[in-house]
Amino acid sequence: QVQLVESGGGLMQAGASLRLSCAASGRTFSTIAMGWFRQAPGKEREVVAAISRHGRSQYYVKSVLGRATISKDNTKNTMYLQMNSLKPEDTAAYYCAAGLSSKDTDLLIATHQYDYWGQGTQVTVSS
Repeated sequence: QVQLVESGGGLMQAGASLRLSCAASGRTFSTIAMGWFRQAPGKEREVVAAISRHGRSQYYVKSVLGRATISKDNTKNTMYLQMNSLKPEDTAAYYCAAGLSSKDTDLLIATHQYDYWGQGTQVTVSS
């Protein structure tokens, strides 16, 4: 069992930066691949970024490429999402997720690939 707790959301102005954190417990952090997803009202949950269990491989959805950085500190059992140049279309509930991958290089980008989810943190970007 893995417990995930997100933090760092809030109300931001367009162009601002934010850092989301996801603290994990319950399993050795270096054995799990992780990701950030978001879901806007009326839309499906989509992947924002994913990171392999060792942290050396990353994936970004096209809409955040160049603006976001996902990272994973296996000594602190915490994953981060740094997002810069925020846009109103980034407004959504953001969720972190953990998947029990078998390979160090696995990048999990689909919701069904994840086993555990956080409760979500709201990010609202005003224009």
